[in-house]
Amino acid sequence: MTARPVITTPKIAKSMIAGTMTTGTVAARTPIRNAFVIACSLLLVLSVAAHAGDKDKAQGRLLFGKVLDQQDNPVVGAIVYLTNTRTHAVKSYIVGQDGTYRFPALSATVDYEVYAQRNKGKSDTKSVSQFDDRSQVYIDLKIDTR
Repeated sequence: MTARPVITTPKIAKSMIAGTMTTGTVAARTPIRNAFVIACSLLLVLSVAAHAGDKDKAQGRLLFGKVLDQQDNPVVGAIVYLTNTRTHAVKSYIVGQDGTYRFPALSATVDYEVYAQRNKGKSDTKSVSQFDDRSQVYIDLKIDTR
């Protein structure tokens, strides 16, 4: 007995070829798609982690120091003024017996100006730059109390 050739119509042959190509293309795209999804997920996780680190840095800045007279004695009762140069908001601190002042939780992305005043005496205005990467900034303010 002789083998008979399989005869198919052009429409069936075309769909068979299309089915084979589609299956092959989807199979080839699956690893690429998986790699893309993994890469995007990794990028998202890294960007969230980096942002969390910036947030901690922005909330951690401390400005502190002493208000002193010309002989380096503490100036009790002096008022220290801190100005946010972006919003022009002013904070104040009344110095105690030891002459120290303290401004915690300042933003690291803002410039500040600080000065002290007692009666008619005033210190020079000092600046704290956003480009200064120290988390703790110490500044002594000298007042001429004569």
